[in-house]
Amino acid sequence: MGRLADYHAAEHISAKDHADAYTRPAFTLRNRLRRLAWNLCWLLLYRPSPRPLHGWRAALLRLFGATLGPDCHFYPASRIWAPWNLVCADHVAVADGAEIYNPSPIQIDTHVILSQGCYLCGATHDYNHPDFPLIAYRMHIEGYAWICARAAVAPGVRVGEGAVLGLSAVALRDLRPWTVYSGNPAVARMQRRRAGMDDTEVLQEKENETSGASETPIEPPAIHPSDRGRGSA
Repeated sequence: MGRLADYHAAEHISAKDHADAYTRPAFTLRNRLRRLAWNLCWLLLYRPSPRPLHGWRAALLRLFGATLGPDCHFYPASRIWAPWNLVCADHVAVADGAEIYNPSPIQIDTHVILSQGCYLCGATHDYNHPDFPLIAYRMHIEGYAWICARAAVAPGVRVGEGAVLGLSAVALRDLRPWTVYSGNPAVARMQRRRAGMDDTEVLQEKENETSGASETPIEPPAIHPSDRGRGSA
């Protein structure tokens, strides 16, 4: 069964004033005006700020509704689509060029690192629906995970605690805790040593992994109940 979408554009945007579904806005006017205000703030106050001023950028994000724990480091060229849909614990680092596309809420737990140019993609389109509507998913990046430079996480994917998504890898399915992934699509390569683990425990985890444990299968986009029975595009 596919994940259920948190936001479905067809529920929020009327077709009366926009006959062509492909040019129809995916979000309400209020949402678009709010994002316009945030983009102006990002351009004038966030992006030009000196790199060490993490507290200043965190304050701007909170001003626009973000929930941030202490000592979060958002670098000047990081991009957050909707601060009001961002919930971060403490000691989260978001590097220059990292982008969080979050039409629906994204939760980032303690000590997560988002490296340069990585991309958290929180939305897609229902390509089986005749109107091709935008659908967005809640996402969760668990503590101590590391999304490496230029890696991408697909909509609705859950990143387990301590998981590592390697350079330019693409996660299309949930990532198991304390596992290192690479490739496109990303596949598990090895176990990551947890703090306090000895060699015997690492070896035992590797044996458990090869004994038949499988990854979460790729899940198709969820179809909203109101769309059932409608033809494909």
